[in-house]
Amino acid sequence: MAKITARTPKGMRDHLPADMIKRNYVINTIKSVFESFGFEPIDTPVLELKQTLLNSELGSEAEKLIYYAQHAGGKEELALRYDLTVPLSRFFAEHEHQLKLPFRRYHIAPVWRGERPQKGRYREFYQCDADIVGIKEITADAEVMSIVYTALRRLGFTDFSIKVNNRKLITGIGIYAGVPQEKLPDLYRLIDKTDKIGLNGVLDAMREEGFQEETIHRLADLLSLKGQGTLQQRLAALEDVRQILGDIAIAQEGIEELEALLQTADVLGIDSDHTELDFTMVRGLGYYTGPIFETVITKPDNLGSVQGGGRYDELIGRFRRQSLPTTGISLGIERIIDLMEMLNLYPESVHTTVVQVLVTAFDDTLQNESLRAAMELRHAGIRTEAYLEPRKSLGKQIGYADSKGIPVVVILGPDEVAQNLVQLKRLSDSHEMIVPRSELVKAVEQLLNNEA
Repeated sequence: MAKITARTPKGMRDHLPADMIKRNYVINTIKSVFESFGFEPIDTPVLELKQTLLNSELGSEAEKLIYYAQHAGGKEELALRYDLTVPLSRFFAEHEHQLKLPFRRYHIAPVWRGERPQKGRYREFYQCDADIVGIKEITADAEVMSIVYTALRRLGFTDFSIKVNNRKLITGIGIYAGVPQEKLPDLYRLIDKTDKIGLNGVLDAMREEGFQEETIHRLADLLSLKGQGTLQQRLAALEDVRQILGDIAIAQEGIEELEALLQTADVLGIDSDHTELDFTMVRGLGYYTGPIFETVITKPDNLGSVQGGGRYDELIGRFRRQSLPTTGISLGIERIIDLMEMLNLYPESVHTTVVQVLVTAFDDTLQNESLRAAMELRHAGIRTEAYLEPRKSLGKQIGYADSKGIPVVVILGPDEVAQNLVQLKRLSDSHEMIVPRSELVKAVEQLLNNEA
C-alpha cells in the first residue's frame, strides 16, 4: 500500500496544544466581553443551502468566496458558510417565534473562503461576531463599537484605531460628485482599495474606468478629509462636510448618524485616541446600509484590520416578509492571535500546557497510590496528569514534566507511602516540600500560587 503524504490543504492549518491554549485564551477573553454586554451564544451548521449564501445581496461577491460541498447523490445544493452574518439572518427568520426582540447574539465559529492564502489570511478561520437585531437607534451601533474597544483593551492592545464611516454618507458623496446611480457599486469598490493603493491610486483607477474629471476632483476633496482629534473637532469636521453636501438627504442622514455615534461612543468611555472618522473606509460586503466600522492595529500595521462590521438593516428581509434593523461586528481572531504573539501580549499565566501537576509513578506496586492522589487533586479542581508508565525512571518522568512546562511534580515513593507522606517539587525553582498525605491539595495549591 502506497504511503499517503501528510499535509493540510493550502490555507488551512493544524494547531498544536500550545497554540490551542493561546487561541482559547483569546477566544475566552472575547467571549467574556460579549457576555458582559448581555449577548448570548448561538451556533449554526457549517453547511448552508447554496441559495441561502448566494441570495444575500452579495451577488457575484459571494460566488468568489464560496466552497461548494455537494453530497454524492444529494438533491440539495450545499456550500460552506463564508461568514456568520448571513447564517444569522437565516437563523433569525427560521426561529423568530422562539426569540425575543431585541435579539443580542454572539457566535464564535469557523468559516471558509476560497481566497488566495497569504500571511495573516487563511481559507479556514474563526470569526467572533456580536450582533443586535431589532434596534434602529444608533446607540446599538455605539454599543457594538464599544465591544471592540473593550475586547482589544482587555487583550492588552494599546495602539489601535477604530475607523468609522457611514454607507449613506458615501452614497451622498457619490451623488454630490455626479456619479450615476448604476456606477455607485463601482465607486464603493474603488474607494475600498484606498488602504492598498492610496487615494491617488484610487483616483487614477477611476480615470481608467471612465469617471468624469470633475467627478474625480469633487471626490478627491471629500475623501481626503480626516476626522481625528477631540470629539468637538470631529463634530466640526462633519459640520464642514454637511455644508459642502447641502441638501442631499441621504448624506445628511448619514452625517446625523455619525454625530450621534461619536457622541454616544464618548458616553460609553471610548477614548477618542482609539477612533477615527475615515471617509475612504467602505467595507467590502454589499449588505451594509448605515454606520460601518473597521479596526486596525497601528503598531505594527503589517497584518491589516482585525475587525469589521456595521449596520445591515435589509439582510434579514431576504428571509422573512419584513426586514429588521440589525448592527454588528466581527473580530478577526486569526490576526489578533498572530499579533498577540508578535507583541508578546499573552500573560504569564498562559502556559504551554493546561496541566498543572504531574503525579509520578514510582513502580508497579505503587501505581494505584499515584492514581488515587491524581484523582484527589482533580476533584479539588487542579488539572492533573497521572504518569502511566511506572517502568520509566523517575528522572525521565520529571524530565517529561519539565519539557511540557508542567509546574509541579508529585512523588509517592515507598518511604513516603509507608510514613503517609508525599513529596512535591516545583520545577521552576526546584523548591521541594514533604508534607502529610492529608495536606496534598493544600500544599499543591501553595506551590502553584508561589506561596511556598
